[in-house]
Amino acid sequence: MSERKYVYNPYPQFIQPENHKKRPIFIRYAMERSATINVAHNKIYLSICNFKNPITGRVLPRKRRLNEHRARALRAMVQAMLYYFNITSTLVMASVERLSDVCGLSTYSSAGNKSITRASRLITEFMEPIGLICCQKVWDKILGMYIPKIILLQPLFFMLFDISQSQLIQIRIAQLQWINIQRVYDRKSQMTLFEIEQRAKDKYIQRAFYFRNSKHMFSKQKKKAIEIIRLEKKHAFSHILKNLIKKYSIEELCSIGLINLKKKVNLEYLRLKQLAKHSIP
Repeated sequence: MSERKYVYNPYPQFIQPENHKKRPIFIRYAMERSATINVAHNKIYLSICNFKNPITGRVLPRKRRLNEHRARALRAMVQAMLYYFNITSTLVMASVERLSDVCGLSTYSSAGNKSITRASRLITEFMEPIGLICCQKVWDKILGMYIPKIILLQPLFFMLFDISQSQLIQIRIAQLQWINIQRVYDRKSQMTLFEIEQRAKDKYIQRAFYFRNSKHMFSKQKKKAIEIIRLEKKHAFSHILKNLIKKYSIEELCSIGLINLKKKVNLEYLRLKQLAKHSIP
């Protein structure tokens, strides 16, 4: 009897996608730094006392050293997250499934079913509880379902390869200033870091709807979109507005403003019309 393999790919490695685009200078620098420093065995981990479940808050037992299989997966995952990192918003503009694929962590059964358990457990059992990243699981109130979780990189993530929080803030502000200079040329209004983050989240959510692999989930989304689009337009807008408002706190709504909120309703309505017409993959 052949010995059962512990993992299917013991040497995962981040591979840039075929449609690779040149990344900003800071991202290239951070990727080089993380490749030269052993991010899996860092003294920072030893200084963290509270290793907590991000949902329950319960302190989790952990070993002071990652086993080598998870350590290799972490090194690849750090590279992938940096590659898809949005500097101003701090979002990773890729789903867990996408990250798993580009790191070689996805596996397939004999029936052809994909599993991203190895990447998912690395994120939920180590990276998030220890504070390297923050994950947001968003419930879409309009279509009534969860979207793939949003991942935000935390300052501790960059401290693994000696980039301080103050350096990260300076880079984000510089990037924001560059964006606003471009917007001046285009005769557009200036943006804040909060607005950039909200826009990045909206973009991520929109992309998530169109790149799901599950025909069942897509079918449910399309069915819900059709129900909304078939309503009289004013009722459809009212439905969208009511559910959009639930996504934000009072402070966030004040920051967004009435005009921008109306724009979001219009964009959401157009997205639902596109989704209703989209053929099931």
